[in-house]
Amino acid sequence: MGVPGQARRLGSSPRSRVWRVELARGPVVLKQSVGGADAGQRFAREVAALRLAGRRAPGVVPELLAVDTAAQVLVLEYLEHRRPGPDWIVGYAAALARLHAAGQCPQAGAAGVLPRWKGPGEQDVAAFLRLADRLGVPCPTGVPEELAGLVRRLAEAPGNALLHGDPCPGNDLHTDDGIRFVDFEQASLGSGLVELAYLRIGFPTCWCVTAAAGPLQARAEEAYRRVWRAETGVEVDAGGEGGSGLADACAGWLVRGDALVPRARREGPDQLARMVRRDWTWGTATARQRLAHRLGVVAGMTAGTPLLGATSLLCTTLRTRMLERWPALPPVPAERQETDD
Repeated sequence: MGVPGQARRLGSSPRSRVWRVELARGPVVLKQSVGGADAGQRFAREVAALRLAGRRAPGVVPELLAVDTAAQVLVLEYLEHRRPGPDWIVGYAAALARLHAAGQCPQAGAAGVLPRWKGPGEQDVAAFLRLADRLGVPCPTGVPEELAGLVRRLAEAPGNALLHGDPCPGNDLHTDDGIRFVDFEQASLGSGLVELAYLRIGFPTCWCVTAAAGPLQARAEEAYRRVWRAETGVEVDAGGEGGSGLADACAGWLVRGDALVPRARREGPDQLARMVRRDWTWGTATARQRLAHRLGVVAGMTAGTPLLGATSLLCTTLRTRMLERWPALPPVPAERQETDD
């Protein structure tokens, strides 16, 4: 590709090193996967996702220019990010639908290295039920059975969408030619609803929690559905039993305590139990802010439903108890914040 000129280190997670490198052809981005025994797996997933998504037109990812498997290095076209406007979430949702639709092509199964998306498990449900006990909230009859059904439905959810794995503000580049997604180390295949849910549940795996106002959120969800329909010829999957797909996806993020901390700290102690003892800040919101928001979303979406009606009652009471116990708890931010990188 030529002799590299000036190189500047860019901000990234501890699991990768990223540079902007000047070449005669112009700037490119060089990324190396590092850290942990799964570095090779993360690199392979990212390369597979970029190649799969690279077939889409208009583009939804930067062009993959070169790959060095031995060094776990990839080279991408450099894209200039501009600050998004106040309704950025609408264009984001449309681009997310195009990304998800990339998994529908016949070659999707050949990707091989992309695993099926994995939802919450029994241990997550047990931790969520212990949270109610720690906050002194009685568990309504039927909640354990409802949550067991939730885990089953999410595990069996149909779909072959190309899931980003961490479609956060900052992993979406807003360019003059549209939105491009980057950082596919956690890419997988599954139901697109689990990432469409980010718009309601507040970007659960992300440092930047954003809860858009109702009308703007509705516009974004409609943009996703419209683009998905145009790209695939089918409606967004309503989710099997009772049309519960989006509500199930949101409830799934609620019960996952690990979605209260950055990825490097997940799969460790019970984060819901930690949250009761003390609060902590991650990015634009604290753990208690995040949980209170998610409880409110799920309570509203599942109220009176046959599959999660008792869970809705529990969520309502839990949120009320949290606001009584920590009355100074503010809502999560309604507007996106940008990093310095």
